[in-house]
Amino acid sequence: RAVLGEDFTFQNVRMVCQAIVHVLKQEKIGHRGLIIGYDSRFLGEKFAKTAAEVFAGHGMSVLLCDRETPTPAISYHVLRHNLAGGLNISASHNPPEYNGIKFTPEWGGPALPETTRAIEQRLLHLLHGEHVNQWLPWEKAERTQIVQLFDPCPDYLAALGKHIDVDVIRQADLRVVMDPLYGTSRGYLDKFLRDAGAKMAVLHYWRDPYFGGVRPEPTRETTPELQETVKQEQAHIGLATDGDADRFGIVDRDGSFIDSNTVLALLVDYLATTRHWTGDVGRSVATTHLIDRVAHRHGLGVRETPVGFKYLAELLAKEEIRMGGEESAGLSIQGHVPEKDGILACLLVTEMIARTKKPIRELTDELFAQVGTVFSSREDQTLTDTMGENLLKVQASPPADLAGKAIQQVNTLDGCKLMLEDGSWLLFRPSGTEPLVRCYAEASTRQELEVLMAAGQQLLQRNPKKGG
Repeated sequence: RAVLGEDFTFQNVRMVCQAIVHVLKQEKIGHRGLIIGYDSRFLGEKFAKTAAEVFAGHGMSVLLCDRETPTPAISYHVLRHNLAGGLNISASHNPPEYNGIKFTPEWGGPALPETTRAIEQRLLHLLHGEHVNQWLPWEKAERTQIVQLFDPCPDYLAALGKHIDVDVIRQADLRVVMDPLYGTSRGYLDKFLRDAGAKMAVLHYWRDPYFGGVRPEPTRETTPELQETVKQEQAHIGLATDGDADRFGIVDRDGSFIDSNTVLALLVDYLATTRHWTGDVGRSVATTHLIDRVAHRHGLGVRETPVGFKYLAELLAKEEIRMGGEESAGLSIQGHVPEKDGILACLLVTEMIARTKKPIRELTDELFAQVGTVFSSREDQTLTDTMGENLLKVQASPPADLAGKAIQQVNTLDGCKLMLEDGSWLLFRPSGTEPLVRCYAEASTRQELEVLMAAGQQLLQRNPKKGG
């Protein structure tokens, strides 16, 4: 991911694609071709064509999506067509001045570290003088049909239908408001629900490369219009997705935004009940332990991974977990694509509302009555040298207590997670995509959560030379 015009340029796109070609040919799977899509960012379709020219120039056939495409739809077609991989020209939820290249390997999930390392190693040669001089001009690529325009929507929606109880939604006579945030779920999520009989109102249903002036991430702060519309229209549910539709956002019928941790725990409870799940579910180290309580109630195990859906995706692909979820609004289930899918998540929540005929707040209260209350929080701060020093210091020599409670365990799976005696916890970790420090915390009451977050901020901000 990079800023358009600075590091995200046509030449750099060619270099990355050339490196991917080399890796695919080294793995002897390049002959299987690949699929290329793009999101609604500036010049997305032109960057996608540029990528297609490189692969076509190396004799690789390309399915080029005919419009902006969700990342999970790319993943689905990589598997369905047994392709060597897929690309989405997308910066996902990043601000509008960014674009990026998401590479999906042959197994359908996000690229694992060993794959990205192989591509990066090949890029070193290209960055140090080796020329990218092998691509097929677009007109010739299209004329020879080595590149073919492709509509990924119908088959992907049909695949989603295998995981959703459409009859339950149809019988509920739901009123749904959807906000794609100008992104790629337009014509996907709304079409599925309309076909299932829901009455739909859709906001921001056009392409805007500026995403209305905000980052296309479905959060409480970016969805005020959705929240207000759900309330005014007396809708049953509000649904949002990010720029490439791999993340979800949920608004309850009273207009309140529901945090993703709560949504994930509710879905574990609902799906374990209705699908009669056995086995394990997965969550990242930064995701709520409310999932653990719900899972244990249903006799399910819990697998903890580093942050990044690729680790959960690998477990899904190996069929080792029934569902993978992370607090940054990522979810998928076994049998679907091993990639986070915001459209799937929105449909599962809609089915849950349709079947239970209850608002999310009521379902949450019922869940808390069964397993106890859990409240979560996350704050992002710009990374400074002081914070970096403090993070290293805490990880090397953690304090004995925090917010008046003893620290019983230090988890360094990803960042530094301080587990307290009462089950509450605090996690610090640098962002993998932006110059930020993320601070996560969880406690049994909102007051204890505020105290814990404040104590965490003190640890981050203290003067390391003075020791406090």
